This record gives sequence, structure tokens and C-alpha cells, in this order.
Amino acid sequence: MSKVIVMDHPLIKHKIGIMRRKHTSTKEFRDLVSEVAMLICYEATRELPLTDIEIETPLVKTIAQEIEGKKLCIVPILRAGLHMADGILNLIPNAKVGHIGLYRNEETLEPVEYFCKLPVDASEREIFVVDPMLATGGSASAAITLLKEKGISKIHFLCLIAAPEGVKRLSEAHPDVDIFIGSLDERLNEHGYILPGLGDAGDRIYGTK
Repeated sequence: MSKVIVMDHPLIKHKIGIMRRKHTSTKEFRDLVSEVAMLICYEATRELPLTDIEIETPLVKTIAQEIEGKKLCIVPILRAGLHMADGILNLIPNAKVGHIGLYRNEETLEPVEYFCKLPVDASEREIFVVDPMLATGGSASAAITLLKEKGISKIHFLCLIAAPEGVKRLSEAHPDVDIFIGSLDERLNEHGYILPGLGDAGDRIYGTK
């Protein structure tokens, strides 16, 4: 089954606590999404392979380490995942970025694809799929299925908030995908929203509601 990693860092807990507050401004919420995404990415990249290289400091030659291959790709699920990607790019500025567009049918709660654009060499890259909320798990599962259909195998999923129902669905659908979570919340309500959650992440990021 998937390795599920729930963050236990004080900074993440503090920042998510501010994000949950209904009076947090759009700008502050947007900034916090980027900041928490960076912190989660720090943990998600912990096991990236390293290789030794010889470098020259101002004083001597020495052996340093760099990420082996350096072929990383961030794939935000539109539109809410975009600002997570921005935060991660602050840590990994040379990563390529793909985009997957999905929206949730409010009656069936199932995802509907409307856009997909990936780097031409995506199948050779380590992929980090990002979306702030893992609610029912439908969108995340559909996005990862789409990536696998394109020959991509090295996939990780990062989110800020998750419901147990979404974690269960994603890990069962894709047991080879590790899941990194800022906060594991209590449950979904009858409308498929996470409780206590933080509302609609996309609307709060872009000030559209």
C-alpha cells in the first residue's frame, strides 16, 4: 500500500491553523499555501537519490553531492494546485511543470477532465502531483491514472489537507504512490467537503467567493 506521511512540524501546524480561519485574507491565504507546500515538499524530496561530484571551492577541490539526474516535474491539478506549484518551484526552480485540469461534478462528486499538458519527457521524470485538498480522492486518483496512461511511473502526491476517505481511495487506487499530507482531518460532510477543513481552497486562493 501507499506510504502515507502526515506532517508533524510545528511550522506546518501553525500555518495551516491560520489558513483555516475564515477571516484570513486572500493574500495571506495565498502566501500560506506556497509556504506550506514548500515545507511539505522538503519532506517529500527527502529520499531523492544523490550522486557525488568533484567541485572546486575558493580554497580546494572537494567532493559534493547533487540530486542524481535532476529530472523532476511538478504537476498541479488546476486550478487550486497552481499556487502549491509556485511554492515548490522556490525550492526546485529547475523543475519542469505540467498541468492537469479536472473539475468535480457536484452531483456525482466524480472528476471530469478538461485539460492536460505535460513536458515531452515526463515519463523520464519524478512527478510530484499537487492539490491543496484530498477530499473524496476522485480527482487525485483520476489525475494519477492519466499520468500512468502516459507511461509515467515515479509519482508522489502532495496536499495540504486530507480526509480519511480520500486517503483510503487514493491509496487503494494507486498503492505505488506515496501520499504527503499537511494535516489529516476528521471526515467528509454530506457534500464531499473536508471537516474541519478550510473551505474551498481555489476560491480562497483566488478570491472568487
